[in-house]
Amino acid sequence: MSLIAGSYEKFIWGFKLKSLKPNPDSQSLALTPLFSYPSHLSSITTVATAGSAAASGGSDDTIHLYDMSSATSLGSLHDHSATVTSLSFFTPPHLSFPLNLVSAAADGSFCIYEADPFVLLKSLKPHRKAINDVSLHPSGKLALTVGKDECLSMINLVRGRRSFYCRLGKEASLVTYDGSGDKFYMAMEDKVMVHEAEDARLLCELENSKRVLCVEPGENGVLYTGGEDRCITAWDTNSGKVAYRIEDAHPARVKGIVVLTSKAGAVADDDPYLVASASSDGVIRLWDVRMAVKEKPNPLAEANTKSRLTCLAGSSLKSFKRPQIGKSDKKEEHDAATEGV
Repeated sequence: MSLIAGSYEKFIWGFKLKSLKPNPDSQSLALTPLFSYPSHLSSITTVATAGSAAASGGSDDTIHLYDMSSATSLGSLHDHSATVTSLSFFTPPHLSFPLNLVSAAADGSFCIYEADPFVLLKSLKPHRKAINDVSLHPSGKLALTVGKDECLSMINLVRGRRSFYCRLGKEASLVTYDGSGDKFYMAMEDKVMVHEAEDARLLCELENSKRVLCVEPGENGVLYTGGEDRCITAWDTNSGKVAYRIEDAHPARVKGIVVLTSKAGAVADDDPYLVASASSDGVIRLWDVRMAVKEKPNPLAEANTKSRLTCLAGSSLKSFKRPQIGKSDKKEEHDAATEGV
């Protein structure tokens, strides 16, 4: 699997997780650097990955694209006129490459791209103020956005327009669907609200001790959060209680969490227990969360970028190369992937 991290100092960092097995009894892991260079003109605010495709957005209003398998740059996109605040790829379950990329910016704009090649399909403005975060439904047909206008929007990605808009009464900084798309989560300061996806009904509130800066869904209703408390907390969203917590996971704020399940590209198909975290002091750590149930675990692997990290994303590191197909074939493939809308 691979990890990509962005920093305040404009640097993008790519890592590959390798298993070091000098003898059959060893289970050591290492984060091996793939690349690091100043890809943006100013600070990087968001990153996303899908297979070996990766993207980063920054306060220079641009999106940069990468091929993680070859550690090369694929170019950049210049369709936003404000800081890019959130990115997300859509990859159908039966494909190893993304079909679409969506992006959001600080002027309330939202862009939908085709991923091969990266072409802008639609641009709209679902919020009056900055969009804080975007989450794609697992079907790839819908997206949720939250913004500084204290509103929640739902975007129909097939039709390319906003289909729902409501006031929250308070600004939400993060939004994400769970793995099944049956629930979604919104973070507001030190609380995370769990909602039913079908009718947005509030199911429960998760109360953290300090501000939540990152959320990541796990398996079986588990939600991981990190933030100013410097901990990694696993919540049971069915009961609304803490399942377990890694206390003082970092000496600084936790800015990103990636759950490496077997579906998301774990080292082994039978090992869905790896969680990566990044903090503002520049350190990325890998954890076996099974140990956190009993005691505070030691990191399985660690990398120090010596920079102020702002975001983290990860995925399986598979080839991004796809068969050469014509435009009509691409349309049929995309229609098959979104059938039933």
